[in-house]
Amino acid sequence: MILTGVRELSLKIGIRNLTLDSICQNLGITKDDLKEYVSNEAELVEKVLEFERESFKSIFDEYNFEDVNAIDILLIVSQEMNNRFRDLTPSITLDLKTLYPDIYQHHFEQRIEFIFGKIKINIEKGIRQGMYRQDLSIELLARLYISRLIDLHNPVFFPPDKFSFPVLFEVMFENFIRGIANDEGLEYFKKRRKSF
Repeated sequence: MILTGVRELSLKIGIRNLTLDSICQNLGITKDDLKEYVSNEAELVEKVLEFERESFKSIFDEYNFEDVNAIDILLIVSQEMNNRFRDLTPSITLDLKTLYPDIYQHHFEQRIEFIFGKIKINIEKGIRQGMYRQDLSIELLARLYISRLIDLHNPVFFPPDKFSFPVLFEVMFENFIRGIANDEGLEYFKKRRKSF
């Protein structure tokens, strides 16, 4: 699939070097074939970012989370994110913001809206299941989660040469669960984390 190849290529050579010519050369396709799919680099970036969002959303389609423990859901989603997005670095985000600000902003807003909704559902579910504290402000915690997720992509806070995204996400994720889980939920998290 072209988008998978383009995504891998962008991680390898960087967004700045991603041109229609470099894509054709590296993926072994003709410019005419590529032009049938996209007309320029911006359109291609837009399609790759849409592909990223759909890849994340597909986690929730692939798993039936209906009767699953809220902590297990977070662990499964976290593991899937690490598997699917382990190569993302803050420098890629910075290049996207710089080179394609409008496209990136649209992608960012769509992604944040989706994650925000899923985190709110998870917190509500965890409270109902007796895994999370009863005194939580769902709206506030969902917003805090989003702000932490955004900060992970800030190269000033987390220089890419010092911190990989999987490590940053894992630490942020564990701190989030430890902050919302009650004693029972924390014990459950400690046990389940070993099997993931």
